[in-house]
Amino acid sequence: MRQLGYTRVSTVTQDAQLQLDALVGAGVQKRDVFADVTSGSRAAAERPGMKKLLAYVQPGDTVVVWRVDRLGRSLIDVLKTVNLLRDRDVHVRSVADGIDPATSTGRLMLNMLATLAEYERELIVERVTAGIAAARQNGTRFGRPVSDPAVIADKLQLAREARAKG
Repeated sequence: MRQLGYTRVSTVTQDAQLQLDALVGAGVQKRDVFADVTSGSRAAAERPGMKKLLAYVQPGDTVVVWRVDRLGRSLIDVLKTVNLLRDRDVHVRSVADGIDPATSTGRLMLNMLATLAEYERELIVERVTAGIAAARQNGTRFGRPVSDPAVIADKLQLAREARAKG
């Protein structure tokens, strides 16, 4: 029975060292930690590190995470991942949350924390959407600048002339 770790950060500018230190402190060896740098909105089954973990894990192993929200930000994704692991007779342990999904209390706590994580994510999305709407009202334009057809025609003509000259 092995302990395997899993870490996830959303962007390359974030550091998973805190998670890694917690997993090593919980008895997971560094070589047994699988990692992803991807958004929590991406389903666990689509993450490269999680795919490798799922291919490597065996019945009786324990997957250790720093916090339950590292498995996914949506309640459905967290629960699917935990259930997928439990169906394969793999235990799940959350270091910071102290959650053991093998118990009814642990499953209750898992559902509550996953729900809160999903709520937090929805709040972030709402704030970003409101910020973009406010910026648009204040005249901020998003996306590529509008192209001037005359400039494009001039550039195409220069390209044609250069190509004709070889």
